[in-house]
Amino acid sequence: MASMTGHPPAERGGWWHQYVCPAHGVELEHEGFETGEFPAGGVPCAYGCRVDTETVRGAWRVLAHHWWARRIRLLSYDGAGAELLTSYARLYLKLTESGEHEQAQGWMQRGRLFHQALTDAVWGVPIAHAIRNLAGRAELAETLPMLDDMIDGARRARDAMVAQDKFSSNYTAWFNALGVTAGQAAAAVRGESWDGEKEWLTGEYGQFAHLEVATGEDGFEWEASTYYHGFVLRAYLLSLRGADPAQIPDRLDAMIGALAGIATDGGILPALHDGPYRRVPLALEWLEIVALARQFTTNHGLDAVATQARAEVGPSYDGLEDRFDGWFAGPPRSGMVRSWPTIEVSNSYAVVRTGGIHAILDHGPHGGSHGHHDKLALYLYGATTRWQPDPGQVPYGHAEWRRHYKSAAAHPTIRIDRLDPDEATGAITYDETSVTAEIAGWYDGVRATRHLIAGDGYLVDVVRVTVDREREIVLQFRPDVELSVEVTPSEVRTIWTGDETLYGYHVGQAVPLVRPGPGPADDPQRTRTGLDWTAVGTTATFCSVYSTTVAAVEVTDDAVAVNGHLHRIGDR
Repeated sequence: MASMTGHPPAERGGWWHQYVCPAHGVELEHEGFETGEFPAGGVPCAYGCRVDTETVRGAWRVLAHHWWARRIRLLSYDGAGAELLTSYARLYLKLTESGEHEQAQGWMQRGRLFHQALTDAVWGVPIAHAIRNLAGRAELAETLPMLDDMIDGARRARDAMVAQDKFSSNYTAWFNALGVTAGQAAAAVRGESWDGEKEWLTGEYGQFAHLEVATGEDGFEWEASTYYHGFVLRAYLLSLRGADPAQIPDRLDAMIGALAGIATDGGILPALHDGPYRRVPLALEWLEIVALARQFTTNHGLDAVATQARAEVGPSYDGLEDRFDGWFAGPPRSGMVRSWPTIEVSNSYAVVRTGGIHAILDHGPHGGSHGHHDKLALYLYGATTRWQPDPGQVPYGHAEWRRHYKSAAAHPTIRIDRLDPDEATGAITYDETSVTAEIAGWYDGVRATRHLIAGDGYLVDVVRVTVDREREIVLQFRPDVELSVEVTPSEVRTIWTGDETLYGYHVGQAVPLVRPGPGPADDPQRTRTGLDWTAVGTTATFCSVYSTTVAAVEVTDDAVAVNGHLHRIGDR
């Protein structure tokens, strides 16, 4: 059982996204949370800085409060933590007696314990679960004013989202989750039956209604971000403790399937659009999602994701998710084991699986404020290797690096005149072995297609661009592994070296410009060797073949032959 030394911070928190080194753009080290005291001399970054500003202190307090919420939740499964909850309830009422947080930024929906009401909800849900676990202890009556205030805050925050025509926001899922969990905890402490199901789950603005408007029929959350998809899915699952899986809308099952569908065989979840590239607290969230998904459906398809996330957390893992037995009131849904076709297309992405290559083509809607300028980007993964990944995003508090990772420059896509495109959505066609995405309107006067063919153990990638005047046309390669580039008289060859090796063969009337640049967003200071395949003119065609073994490749104007297999590529 976890030790009960230390205490939560004695002050309100700020915005966690400001927990970032201003010089290096990396998230600051997680230090001192268990003490409740901000580290003397500032918190360190991986490059030796010590940062101490009021915004960083506020962000540190957010993470420390969340650290304590998780710790108390774990203690509650062993029947401990009641005294921590009662003291936390007294602290909460003291810190929030002035009402909304006066230091919140103008764009935020103001919270009480934190800058954002969203942060209040994400912190409050595990606190409420811990209280529910320990319900029946007389001393927990002292938590009721805090729980009632949480419920009122969740209601006000959700009503504000509805009034602003933002019901589909990811925020709403968490406001509903807090309304459910705090309401159930308060009822349990009072020894009463919970009567909030219609308001928070089944009603006009409840969780089930949100599930339908915030996701598409393919199960993807509308922002098309891996992180925010999981963020919302986690809120739903946490809301449904004690529910019968058979009575929950099918869309939740589709959400789980959508997440499993973009994962590699080795459990890597590509960091599509906004979200951390790699982060231990995020790995813990994936473990929580998988633990609950396993109890919701036998068809979750997320075992490899859990294995990968567990490895990312490392030896300090506390085992909380192993305590979630009996989450639902009925047995898990059952059905056929999920199997993945060679070509799988959703409203946002196309996934191609062939010869040990897991490729993702971005073709769908921009994704609102969490979208990136990466339309027609091609992301390449092995089972456990990020050859050419989506780079993810830094904490939002670092404006400069956030701008970079939203930009076309950071992604393996097409860039015109070194500019960012407008937001756009591609048109997609596909069959059992190939997929083509076409886009226009993103750059003025520019049309482009990206055509992928899944061969026998290899992937063919053909990019065609036409413009209305002479312009610079660049196809970008952005690896997170060692990339070697060799120019030969007939082609450009690349070798992508990681846990698994990828061989690339590239033919086109363009110049392969090797360009060192920042790596993915978990560490912008990590230099990676990129490649800008550059042409100047009104048209450009780039043909690449990728294989995990050395291949024999021949390319003509209208065909490519790989190991003797001929593929027509003309008129695409």
